[in-house]
Amino acid sequence: MSSFVVAMLVFDGLTHLDLAGPMDALARMPDAKVELVSQNGETVKSDLGFAVPATHSFASATAPDLIFVGGGSGVNALMEHAETLAYLAGTADRAAWVTSVCTGALVLGAAGLLRGYRATTHWTAMEALVPFGARPVDQRVVIDRNRITGGGVTAGIEFGLEIVRLLHGSDAAQAAQLGMEYNPAPPFKSGSPRDAQPEIVSRIRKRTAAITAERIEIAKRVASSHGWS
Repeated sequence: MSSFVVAMLVFDGLTHLDLAGPMDALARMPDAKVELVSQNGETVKSDLGFAVPATHSFASATAPDLIFVGGGSGVNALMEHAETLAYLAGTADRAAWVTSVCTGALVLGAAGLLRGYRATTHWTAMEALVPFGARPVDQRVVIDRNRITGGGVTAGIEFGLEIVRLLHGSDAAQAAQLGMEYNPAPPFKSGSPRDAQPEIVSRIRKRTAAITAERIEIAKRVASSHGWS
């Protein structure tokens, strides 16, 4: 049986858990081959400064069955990075699945890959999906045809398990979940703006206001340059 190739984009400023959560689930598929792809095959640094080594460059990467983009502070620059957007657009034409977690959805949007699709992203960035012609949906995982998007950070684990279910069935997904011991019991009911205390939600909104405003502005600029808005 040939491998099911998963190409996971890595870039400076990525959120490590956006990558690691989905990768742990996807790599458990029996036929999976995971490639970590950066522009030149170079090691990148996460948004916390940790090194993430790539295994392939855009030029050397295998044509994937599934392309994946995570999020992080580096997304803002990536939304206008021509080489990355061209790689994603070209790869998506051949891939069976086009996917993201967290603010990685904004990069898919900037590459023109979410127009007319339902999609989700981190709760602070939902508005930035609109200029790209996507329809924001407040769910942990959204599946619309061959586009699969996950919400913020930890939703990437559920995202990965949903893909295992789609490709290999419920039993395989449940076995992967058990192997990962994914049995969340958070210490606080504060993982969603719907549940968190209003003062905490307000604090996070203020903390992320500048980067969120920048993302919305970039999204509008990219959309305008393509005549999408």
